[in-house]
Amino acid sequence: MSLSPAFADVRPPEFLQLAGHPLRWRLLSELAHSDRAVHELTDLVGEPQNLVSYHLGKLRDGRLVSARRSSADRRDTYYGLDLARMSELISAASGALHPGLRTVRPPPGVASVQPASVLFLCTGNSARSPMAEALLKARAGGAIEAASAGSQPRPIHPNAVRAMREDYGIDLGGHTCRRLDDFAGERFDWVISLCDRVREVCPEFPDHPQTIHWSIANPATGEPDDVTYPLFRQTAAELATRIEFLLARLCEDPPHERKGETP
Repeated sequence: MSLSPAFADVRPPEFLQLAGHPLRWRLLSELAHSDRAVHELTDLVGEPQNLVSYHLGKLRDGRLVSARRSSADRRDTYYGLDLARMSELISAASGALHPGLRTVRPPPGVASVQPASVLFLCTGNSARSPMAEALLKARAGGAIEAASAGSQPRPIHPNAVRAMREDYGIDLGGHTCRRLDDFAGERFDWVISLCDRVREVCPEFPDHPQTIHWSIANPATGEPDDVTYPLFRQTAAELATRIEFLLARLCEDPPHERKGETP
């Protein structure tokens, strides 16, 4: 039986061909959990670094992953998965097979979020981590206990206050910067580092919380506030997207089923 003309030359979407390689899929799975340096990915997948770098290059060319030089050690590069783009590509690939298979990821309902405690960390606790804390609290509707701290705390940056107020209607004006040491010995379900430097000094917390690294550039570059304000808005937008996907995980994974890893 011959194929009908409409389906005679149907090829899988390029995304499926790119992601379908077993090693590339394993790399994507690891990056779906946390941003990683190349040497970490090499250890996790048990393959030589040149092979891992080759496949990461393929994924980067396909815009499935991004790469950024570490702010802690410029010799390292952190890779991250673009979850929003992956969601769109998976939906489009399903729709290419049949329109009824196209998926639209609904926002997680507050009622379905499992209670959990989350600590966000960055160096200054003046921009990235307080923005992440506030966004998670606002979007979880009180179901999540969120806190933030820094290894070298500084006063809240005025651009962080402005971006959160103007783009999200959240007031950070009353934020009190906290030191990482203030939380020593406390128990959290999730500990999320937002900058590469603080990841290097992150202590162990009791009961082995789930640890995640989001390698996000510091928007406070030292330039005038009017110059860096767009960077703060970009940072807030990236945090908002990542927190959406974090909430989806919190809907699925009760705290007692999570296993931690060394940051």
